Amino acid sequence: MVEEGAYWLAWSQISGIGPVLLRRLQQHFGTLAIAWKASKAQLREVEGFGFQTLEKVVQQRSRLHPENLFTKHQQENSHFWTPADTDYPRLLLETPSPPPILYYRGEVELQENLGQKPLVGIVGTRQPSEYGIRWTRQISTALAKNGFTVVSGMAEGIDTESHTAAMKAGGRTIAVLGTGVDVIYPHKNRDLYKQILTAGLVLSEYPTKTPPDRTHFPRRNRIIAGLSRAILVMEAPIKSGALITATYANEFGRDVYALPGRLDDNPSQGCLKLLNQGASFILKEIDELLTMLGAVPQLDVVEISPTSEQLSLADLSPELQRVMDAIACDSLPFDFIVQQTDLPVGSVSSALLQLELMGLVSQLPGMRYQKS
Repeated sequence: MVEEGAYWLAWSQISGIGPVLLRRLQQHFGTLAIAWKASKAQLREVEGFGFQTLEKVVQQRSRLHPENLFTKHQQENSHFWTPADTDYPRLLLETPSPPPILYYRGEVELQENLGQKPLVGIVGTRQPSEYGIRWTRQISTALAKNGFTVVSGMAEGIDTESHTAAMKAGGRTIAVLGTGVDVIYPHKNRDLYKQILTAGLVLSEYPTKTPPDRTHFPRRNRIIAGLSRAILVMEAPIKSGALITATYANEFGRDVYALPGRLDDNPSQGCLKLLNQGASFILKEIDELLTMLGAVPQLDVVEISPTSEQLSLADLSPELQRVMDAIACDSLPFDFIVQQTDLPVGSVSSALLQLELMGLVSQLPGMRYQKS
């Protein structure tokens, strides 16, 4: 039997089928394996499948063999996850456009993937001022020392400063690249890249040997936002990739913070715009910032007792009870549970993880859940 992950890979190879359409396919059919065998009439029922897309699917699907493709891909790319894998980052999977293939190099920490350790994204200009550099170093250091993992894009400037400061403080960092995980860009960051492999993780949605391309970097910003529980914008001009990341963060329901600057400083104009739109201030009192970040819901590790499977529903918190009530006997997709409970996405994800650890809920392929 072909694994579901092979179908995530196969579908991603069809031109015109991007992460958003893939997610819709998975939600409509339950699994991408079922979608692979669907007729044109059945595929036409999925939002976004127009005539041209359907023709491409019919033409290209017949030439692809998921199992053989997956085996070959594993030989060329030794480390990657698909949304069918339990190790796929939980928060990223909750976004509307999770990468169908997520490549990685370095040291994996499952607590990060499961959402049990908070990740905070730090982004900003490639040409920061001394002011921006100083505050990026201070905040990255404080985050690392307080158990946060710092996420950024390994670009020059703010990204480089945040990665470096986090590692110097003995913490972990994650770099999301716009190239293959084996391609260092910019090349001047080759030493930083090597350090990250020993003190964190390098991620990309692009296969090995993929060179830099200007279209890749805005797309990778959605991954930085999707992985993170909050985004800190340190310095950013009005036209900046950092603002793209902040936009994604807002769409994904993440908190956005911005470093205030002077009105006549170009690197601060993007931050001032974000603050005007409702972003939170990065305050001088770093302890207060840490408290605010710590208030972001975290997925707590639940100690499992021998009798946890017989846990009375009366013992559940109101939020856990609400999620349990939304799950019928049949398996339900994650998005439907969110709609039924009318709770924030992060709260539902946290509740489901706790219920899984209690033995009350089981996760099925395709982000579907049922009572155990």
